[in-house]
Amino acid sequence: MSLKEEIQKRRTFAIIAHPDAGKTTLTEKLLLFGGAIQTAGAVKSNKIDTATKSDWMAIEKQRGISVATSVMGFEYKNIKINLLDTPGHQDFAEDTYRTLTAVDSVIMVIDCVKGVEIQTEKLMEVCRMRNTPVICFINKLDREGRDPYELIEEVEQKLNIQCHPLSWPIGMGKSFKGVYNLFDHKLNLFTPSQRKLSDVRQEFEDLEDPELEELIGKNFANQLRDDVELIEGVYPEFDTKEYLEGKVAPVFFGSAVNNFGINEMLDTFIKIAPSPKSRKTEDREVLPDENKFSGFIFKIHANMDPNHRNRIAFLRICSGKFERNKPYNHVRGPKPLRFSNVTQFMAQDKEMIDEAFPGDIVGLYDTGNLKIGDTLTEGENMQFVGIPSFSPEIFREVVNKDAMKTKQLEKGLQQLMEEGVAQLFTFDMGSRKVVGTVGQLQFEVIQFRLKNEYNATVEFHPMNLYKACWITSKDKKKLEEFVRSKNRHIAHDKDGKLVFMAESKAWLQMVMDNYPEIEFHFTSDI
Repeated sequence: MSLKEEIQKRRTFAIIAHPDAGKTTLTEKLLLFGGAIQTAGAVKSNKIDTATKSDWMAIEKQRGISVATSVMGFEYKNIKINLLDTPGHQDFAEDTYRTLTAVDSVIMVIDCVKGVEIQTEKLMEVCRMRNTPVICFINKLDREGRDPYELIEEVEQKLNIQCHPLSWPIGMGKSFKGVYNLFDHKLNLFTPSQRKLSDVRQEFEDLEDPELEELIGKNFANQLRDDVELIEGVYPEFDTKEYLEGKVAPVFFGSAVNNFGINEMLDTFIKIAPSPKSRKTEDREVLPDENKFSGFIFKIHANMDPNHRNRIAFLRICSGKFERNKPYNHVRGPKPLRFSNVTQFMAQDKEMIDEAFPGDIVGLYDTGNLKIGDTLTEGENMQFVGIPSFSPEIFREVVNKDAMKTKQLEKGLQQLMEEGVAQLFTFDMGSRKVVGTVGQLQFEVIQFRLKNEYNATVEFHPMNLYKACWITSKDKKKLEEFVRSKNRHIAHDKDGKLVFMAESKAWLQMVMDNYPEIEFHFTSDI
């Protein structure tokens, strides 16, 4: 196939949602439809003997939540789908924000009982920043939830995006009968099945067909006719261009745990979702069909295989063709890098590949040369932009509980911080190490992984800190003077950048007023 055909064949998207809306369950069912797995797992798998594919870390299985983005690829109807299942929990929001820089579109899952929740609003803001196309999947229709019209109105108001229903539910909860596909005019009747695929689909070009009443009953048939008439009267014909510009979100209804309504969404998704798009660098825009390869690292994961202490960097390919064993320019590094071990993923299961194309996400085995935000190219010196590192909100001092394991602790902290799990600040005075995170749960994850993966035992002691601010100045002397005078509050991040550790909001404001030549930054471009 030509490069253009390979690009047209690919769809790279992330699934985002508030915790417990059904993201990981939906991921499992998409893999089931794509033939990537034979039996879907359950997130909290006590009755079902199969755990989910995408929650594979020990801590994820214990908690029944996702704590790291999983990457999975599969083929569906001759389309290569790259799917990223992100953590919904706000404590891992940074991983999710970074993942959103590596995808071309998003499927947002909303719980029909709870509606739009706070974390969904935050994630939607990140999609807004880049005009990412969004498809909305309203989940859990097998439960008694809220009225579909009310849900759509809430999505429009809270997420500030226009909705366009492309499927419509018949009943809800105990009386849930199925979903009518407004895009293809097909009726799909509901049969609860958690694990296998059902293929009962009735086509109704004309909803006046008397057979409809035999299938779902007279009242439901009349209600469906009224709903469809109303929707077709209110909404203009669906415009794919508006969806691709991020102005309109197509809405689908279903029940992920029962395998229902997902097929309609997946069939429509491969027709309308964007193939890989162009990406901005500091100097120019890179088009996917350029002949020369380029890509960036958006995630690093250490110890995916506990038997081999490996470290994998996730590379999003932006242009050209990536080939195994070919040397590539590491823009930040001193020398070109070549990768003999290149994999594509099914969560932690991997397969070796020789080549990959724009839109693909590949794993590169790395011994510590690569960092999040690094650009790899076939010669050109350019840097992809827009991978943010946010100022943390909670700070804890790292206390080593076993002096014999200092080396293991150093290595573990370094690797976990390079993954972007949290941020590490080392004070100039006294060399105290402080970990900053977005949420409380991350400390538990770091503690658990340091013990399990590096055999290092730590405690985290609270610190009275308000913000970590990266500092720069055009006047080198003034910066040196500031660092001298505030030495007790100066630290370096893992990349050696200067950071001012402020103890309170008022004090930070006072310091900023007193030192106008110093610039204080609350995000650092990685």
